[in-house]
Amino acid sequence: MSKNILVSGGAGYIGSHTVLQLLLGGYKTVVVDNLDNSSEISISKVRELAGSFSTNLSFHKVDLRDRPALEKLFSKTKFDSVIHFAGLKAVGESVQKPLLYYDNNLIGTINLLEVMAAHGCKNLVFSSSATVYGWPKEVPCTEEFPLEATNPYGRTKLFIEEICRDIHRSDPEWKIILLRYFNPVGAHPSGKIGEDPRGIPNNLMPFVQQVAVGRRPALTVYGTDYSTKDGTGVRDYIHVVDLADGHIAAVRKLEDPKIGCEVYNLGTGKGTSVLEMVAAFEKASGKKIPLVMAGRRPGDAAIVYASTEKAERELNWNAKYGIDEMCRDQWIWASQNPYGYGSPDSTN
Repeated sequence: MSKNILVSGGAGYIGSHTVLQLLLGGYKTVVVDNLDNSSEISISKVRELAGSFSTNLSFHKVDLRDRPALEKLFSKTKFDSVIHFAGLKAVGESVQKPLLYYDNNLIGTINLLEVMAAHGCKNLVFSSSATVYGWPKEVPCTEEFPLEATNPYGRTKLFIEEICRDIHRSDPEWKIILLRYFNPVGAHPSGKIGEDPRGIPNNLMPFVQQVAVGRRPALTVYGTDYSTKDGTGVRDYIHVVDLADGHIAAVRKLEDPKIGCEVYNLGTGKGTSVLEMVAAFEKASGKKIPLVMAGRRPGDAAIVYASTEKAERELNWNAKYGIDEMCRDQWIWASQNPYGYGSPDSTN
């Protein structure tokens, strides 16, 4: 009996890669996405890559705040588990529009959890983030570190984690795995699916990619005087395919009768500086990335990387790919899709 998995936000960057890995793993997968910050083209590309497994994929354009639409979906299909990605995720925008983030991310999640409970589906994998650690005082970050988000986006992740812990305490039938991602980069090696941010990218690699394909003139490097090997900030970058596999490991782990509400870091456990990442991308792409050096951004930490021992031990998962593969696959995607899923006139 293959299991039915509902994936919210499955048309997005991490969602689409995870949906593909689920299909290839023999799972029946139903995607709901409001396409607010994603494209339905990613779903058609996933179908292509999934080959004969694509018959196990269905897509519904649904906003999680639309309760009747969710109810309808759950009354038609009995879901074994839900992987919940859907949410707005731009840090800067969240500072400018906090209510938009609280409304979309929190209300959407509460709706989803209530509908799940009403239909007896109490298995959840939640897409959390390393932002819940705030700016950690030491590295590597373990799952026991104090939690402190520093912006509205991060707070929505932290509040949802707390909601999950509370519902599990109130009803032990719930099995919940919270996955705290570090910095997802790269793309599927086929180059058919990858990251396609709308507007100005918030993260390093999509920005580097847009400079490499000629969409932006230069990369601004914020902070060159940190006490790191080359003065630039160090982060834990993880290949999106490794991250997707982490979700499959989490879905399997939900079958463990001893799981309550558990949290796992997903990263590589290694830090890479901005300049090292740029150099690796230049090598992969053969392009020179012009740099503009700027001052530190307020609140940025010098070094953040994950302790991944718990995920390795309990999920039997570890990241396989290094920065060379991340940059290689990111460049294959960028060179084949310089404007993401859109065309030059549909992006800004």
